[in-house]
Amino acid sequence: VQLQASGGGLVQAGGSLRLSCAASINIFSLYVMGWYRQAPGKQREWVAVVSSGGSTNCADSVRGRFTISRDNAKNTVYLQMNSLKVEDTAVYYCNAKRVIGSYDFWGQGTLVTVSS
Repeated sequence: VQLQASGGGLVQAGGSLRLSCAASINIFSLYVMGWYRQAPGKQREWVAVVSSGGSTNCADSVRGRFTISRDNAKNTVYLQMNSLKVEDTAVYYCNAKRVIGSYDFWGQGTLVTVSS
């Protein structure tokens, strides 16, 4: 199993980025897909999640600015990030969970740096 995150980079505050995570997972549609982030010196925190049925939720800190989505035909989950803030600077990780079978997979992370 491999989760390949991409799309990170350097952007000015107020800008946008779209992260992608391509998953080599059997029956991708059965997995709950999430994005997490870890800023320097801080613990990893949850950012957003999309269920196997397409329901979404996100942390209060990014609500209204970030949107998570998935394309089951492409085995890919996305995180559209708008109105980026300096405090959004972090390594962003994608995660795949499946309760049945207790599957829990992590990608390698992609760095997002927001400059003022």
